[in-house]
Amino acid sequence: MLLSSLIVSPRFILEVCISTINCIFSSVFSKVCSWSRGACRATNSLVSDANSQSEQRTDENVTTPTSVNYHFTRKCNYKCGFCFHTAKTSFVLPLEEAKRGLKLLKEAGMEKINFSGGEPFLHEKGDFLGKMVQYCKIDLQLPSVSIVSNGSMIKETWFQKYGDFLDILAVSCDSFDEETNQLIGRSQGRKSHIENLYKIRSWCQQYKVAFKINSVINSFNVHEDLTEQINQLNPVRWKVFQCLLIDGENAGETALREAEKFVISDLQFQEFLDRHSAVSCLVPESNEKMRNSYLILDEYMRFLDCREGRKDPSRSILDVGVKDAISFSGFDEKMFLKRGGKYVWSKADMKLEW
Repeated sequence: MLLSSLIVSPRFILEVCISTINCIFSSVFSKVCSWSRGACRATNSLVSDANSQSEQRTDENVTTPTSVNYHFTRKCNYKCGFCFHTAKTSFVLPLEEAKRGLKLLKEAGMEKINFSGGEPFLHEKGDFLGKMVQYCKIDLQLPSVSIVSNGSMIKETWFQKYGDFLDILAVSCDSFDEETNQLIGRSQGRKSHIENLYKIRSWCQQYKVAFKINSVINSFNVHEDLTEQINQLNPVRWKVFQCLLIDGENAGETALREAEKFVISDLQFQEFLDRHSAVSCLVPESNEKMRNSYLILDEYMRFLDCREGRKDPSRSILDVGVKDAISFSGFDEKMFLKRGGKYVWSKADMKLEW
């Protein structure tokens, strides 16, 4: 009996071997699977990180339209000889399409919109402009809404209706000599551009709109001294531009203006600035600072690239979106900041004494 208990059958030995092999295989398989899952997670993590970094680099290269100048009309009642956004078309977007574009800009990061032309108060006697101003301030809640105008078409009733929604009104004035304004073309009939300027200044005070003056320094006014009048009007900013040539606008065979006779040298421009250095609100803009430091939308809501000395349009933001269109703008953000493009531009933050 003892001998028989020590004898193990071949079948039993076979079962033990099979069981051992299964255990070994299971252990190896488990380790392989665990390693594979870890490797997959690591690979996915690396791919995810690479994609994230790529997206981050792409986002860093996208221009944010913080401040946009929308020239929604090219029509104007003045004939300034140096104008670099002339009446090449009479097109104006329907109001709802303009609002759609403005909303796209807000969603892309716009904080300030400046409406210009042409003369922005000319279309529908300023009511079209007023509705856009109201939409941007009330519906889009933009921190700053501004306008650049020659001032000739502005009525007090416009301030009564839309003044609450406007932060800054800039009026263009190059000289306080009426004859000089006539030579430049900044006039209409017998109306006094200067008297109108003072009248608008008083309305801005009355209806709590920050008042600004824009001047283009050219061969007809470069020797003038405007210090006394500017100090008297006391604008929040006095933007002083050097006369700029843009091919196809005020220079070249297809241009509607011939601005060559208005051009001044860099030295002449600097001498004008030196003469007015005591004016605290002066903000100078030479040709170098001005050319690529503005985000300009034309009447079709196309960004205009001025890098080659002309205005090359992108596709409309209404068709391709802001991100795609703005990549063709040629915008120089560093120069935008250098020229003081970012400032206190909401009247609520200006702490003005009305």
